[in-house]
Amino acid sequence: MRRLPIRSLAVLATIGALTLTGCGTETRDPGDRTAAPGQDRTITARKVMRLTTVHDETGMTLLEGPTFDKKGRLLVVDVTAPAGKPKVIRVDVEKKTSSALHTDGRGAYTSAQFSPHDGRLYLTDYAHGEIVSLAPGGGDARTFFSGEVDGARMNPDDLAFDQQGNLYVSDSRGLSEGEAHGRVVRIDRDGDKATVLADGLAATNGISFDVDYRGLWISELTENRISYLRLDGAGGVASRHTAIRVDGGIAQTDSIAVDADGNLYQALHGRAAMIVYNQHGERLATIEVPGSATGFESATNVAITPGGTKAYLTVSGPAGGYLYTFDALAEGIRQSNGG
Repeated sequence: MRRLPIRSLAVLATIGALTLTGCGTETRDPGDRTAAPGQDRTITARKVMRLTTVHDETGMTLLEGPTFDKKGRLLVVDVTAPAGKPKVIRVDVEKKTSSALHTDGRGAYTSAQFSPHDGRLYLTDYAHGEIVSLAPGGGDARTFFSGEVDGARMNPDDLAFDQQGNLYVSDSRGLSEGEAHGRVVRIDRDGDKATVLADGLAATNGISFDVDYRGLWISELTENRISYLRLDGAGGVASRHTAIRVDGGIAQTDSIAVDADGNLYQALHGRAAMIVYNQHGERLATIEVPGSATGFESATNVAITPGGTKAYLTVSGPAGGYLYTFDALAEGIRQSNGG
């Protein structure tokens, strides 16, 4: 989730109250997907379709959490959808059609991921500090995790799964106060144990494993930086350091995805664009949404087609919630579903 500015936080609060009464075109040869280290090129995304309009009840729409199911259909969440409106949307990108997969009277869902353990769809409910799961085709909603972790309730934003199906959650706690209380929380695949892996973070947002599952890339919204947590192989963290400082100007670091070459796709909140870095922190490309100066405020997340290079970007603002597409620099893998 995108780094919810104060206005968006107010919207989430409103949602909670309501429940009580929450192939791209490049400027170079499209076949040239490589870039020399340090050489930043611009890739212009192309509109696929509009999925949502601004909701009267919440005053905005915010698409997030794009992820592919086993049948190749794309799912996205609408963070600020009110009760009764589609909160998880299933999209046929070829036919350019969409349908509601899930709605309820409470959740404010900021990300979606399929578990490699049980195949269910897991959603982070930012407003209520919960993780909810659905059957792969929708329905059978279950609360997977709720309650405090080390004495504090989470504001779960994005999530990633390891190969065994354990969850790694970016907890954006402290965002509304502007304090560095953000955390990375590990929840075992049965939901019985939650452990804080890192704390003192500045509004933790995006989270994704690297290609080899050796560590986690995490973005910190209010510091515009990407940090790297090297894991110890036993459920803990071996080391942590600032890996990339993002020059975002008025924009802030949102969700992160990783492709088969290990490149990082850093989404931006406050600008409808995405920056691509390699694992050494070298800036390779900028994904731009045409006309983003009017009607769009963010490009929150991306999913790259498994085994292919077609990428789908969630873009939102006063003009509505849209899907845009571009050619990624490498093929999609599990980590390419934006976390």
